[in-house]
Amino acid sequence: KNMISAVRKKISRIVATDKIPVMLGGEHSITLGAVQAVKEKYPKLSVLQLDAHADLRDSYQGSPYSHASVARRISEICPLVQVGIRSMSPEEGDFLPKSKVKSYSADFVLETKNWCEKVSKDLQGDVFVTIDLDVFDPSIMASTGTPEPGGLYWRYVLRLLKVVSQKCKIRGFDVVELAPVSGNIAPDFMTAKLIYRFMGYITK
Repeated sequence: KNMISAVRKKISRIVATDKIPVMLGGEHSITLGAVQAVKEKYPKLSVLQLDAHADLRDSYQGSPYSHASVARRISEICPLVQVGIRSMSPEEGDFLPKSKVKSYSADFVLETKNWCEKVSKDLQGDVFVTIDLDVFDPSIMASTGTPEPGGLYWRYVLRLLKVVSQKCKIRGFDVVELAPVSGNIAPDFMTAKLIYRFMGYITK
């Protein structure tokens, strides 16, 4: 909780100058502080979450501020759209239909022709994007703490980011959960390229 508060204060100072904060992590729980700060500046903010995991547990290992609860906390303060989900607990499965969270599985993306248009319809105006790198298939992103098979591929993710950047105002984003593996630099380079490309979409 202290770390989330510290992140919130830091990001608040950035958005106060009308800049777009870009936060690199690290553990996914830090996203909450950034979203809190950006929402103070943009009250109608919504969040796009790219992730393998729903992260909708009310608490995990005794903490309501765990990485496994970050989306639950975000959903309590602003609209949330998830893309790439392919793992969730029974608790999350029970919560999701009762919530206002829009959640699109990896299978939906991979098997639906017009998936990008359907997802983007749920987003408008001010948007914060949080990218957990395990949204990617482990075949191209092995360097993350909780890889899940059946994930998205490079062009799918870039397509969504490009469309959302054209339609909405991206007010900030983060890229989290990179866990570099010695001797395998490809995922590290891919992460850097992802950040570079997304920044280009936003500022174009």
